Amino acid sequence: MGAQLAAFSRQVPLLYFILSVNSIALASTHLGIAPTVLTVVFPGVLVWACAIRCLIWLQRRNRVVEPKAAARTLRATVMLGGALGFAFLAWALSLFPYGDTSRHGHILFFVGITVVSCIFCLMHVRPAALILTGTVIAPFVVFLLASGDVVHIAIGLNLFLVTVAMIYILIICSGQFAAMVNGQMETRRLSNENFRLANVDSLTDLPNRRQFFHRLSILAEQARTANHRFVVGVLDLDGFKAVNDLYGHGVGDRVLKETGQRLLKVSDDTQFIARLGGDEFGIIVDAGLDAEAVLAVGARICSVFDAPFSVAGIVAKIGGSVGFALAPDAGSTAELLYERADYALYHAKARYRGQPVIFSREHEVEIRKLSTIEHTLRRIDLDAELSLHFQPIVNVGTSRLVGFEALARWHNPELGNVAPDVFISVAERTELIGTITQVLLRKALSAASSWPQDMFLSFNLSMRDLISQVTILQIVAIIEGSGIDPRRIIIEVTETALMQASRCRSR
Repeated sequence: MGAQLAAFSRQVPLLYFILSVNSIALASTHLGIAPTVLTVVFPGVLVWACAIRCLIWLQRRNRVVEPKAAARTLRATVMLGGALGFAFLAWALSLFPYGDTSRHGHILFFVGITVVSCIFCLMHVRPAALILTGTVIAPFVVFLLASGDVVHIAIGLNLFLVTVAMIYILIICSGQFAAMVNGQMETRRLSNENFRLANVDSLTDLPNRRQFFHRLSILAEQARTANHRFVVGVLDLDGFKAVNDLYGHGVGDRVLKETGQRLLKVSDDTQFIARLGGDEFGIIVDAGLDAEAVLAVGARICSVFDAPFSVAGIVAKIGGSVGFALAPDAGSTAELLYERADYALYHAKARYRGQPVIFSREHEVEIRKLSTIEHTLRRIDLDAELSLHFQPIVNVGTSRLVGFEALARWHNPELGNVAPDVFISVAERTELIGTITQVLLRKALSAASSWPQDMFLSFNLSMRDLISQVTILQIVAIIEGSGIDPRRIIIEVTETALMQASRCRSR
């Protein structure tokens, strides 16, 4: 309906222009011959009515009309079109007794050309065109056929056949118009659906990662140009992986969906909540909050996990940690703000689990330190600088030495001795851990080859190693190539590595 109304509104000025010009021309040829009421008053009223209707349509043309209102307007147009058409026909026929043959021809021309023109103008509103044809052409053809004049009868038959052809063209055009409109509507629907799929998370119906970073980029640009202040947050669930593994992905999905609903309930108009992937959610607070207010927002977010999740008869208790970065103080780009909020989250999970943490200057110093360590790890000869210390393992029952645990050590000429938990943590956050593991494993196996056959080697692996199929195959190849009985090798995974890998895999 809306498309029909919009298309028709563009034709309305032309429609009323044709009616007015043709009426003025017909009236002028009968001045002084027909009564004044037929040559001035009646056509003047009709032209005035056309002008008023044209102004009404011009005012209405750019308005957005609801479908129901559009339907009412079109129904009124159909009825008014029939009445107005019949009024013009009655006026034209009332002039017929006052003219000679040439003026009769003008009346015939007026009716024919006006109706044909109006049908074309009304082609997008087929009922109005058909009503006009029925109220004008049908009576006019009957009038001509009943006149008894051979020429008039021929004109009537000709006009009837032309009108039939016009109606056929009208039906085809209106059908094509309807098909085009339906096609456009379907295209728009598919476009909207594609936009929704591209920007909305299908599980939680929250905005997805793409939409999150789009909005974050816009706000970051505003922060650079206008010192706009806002807050970026990254939330990660604590204990979700255990629930997902123990009860299945179906339960895990429902927990994530309910988490999204809980987050929306505690958010306000300034807060934008998105699911970034796995059990990680993004938060943007478009407001210039101080640190105390940000921590209050974080506490409210973390409080959504106070109540356990009841899903399919299963009660699961999980928590949530959140890290924040304040723009523009913490960074000037979307990527930097996200990374620093993510680092604050990493800090929260390591030391303040279940609580909010704001990225601070201390974190900045720590990031620079870790960045230096990462850069150094990438450029050094790992085989030359990494070494192992072997910690004895004693059977407390027999007081006998049964093996050694390999402990990684790193001494760099520029950095000095770097603590194992520091450089291993850096390596686990990058792709370097696999290479480091292989270097240290070769050194450990080389040392163990000279030990007595009843002593074992305990070697720590990162969880990142265990979830990498390529790294596992490389480790197996190294052990097989060492010639050492695999039963003498104990592979251990530290609790810290498990906790960090849990977060990594959930992403």
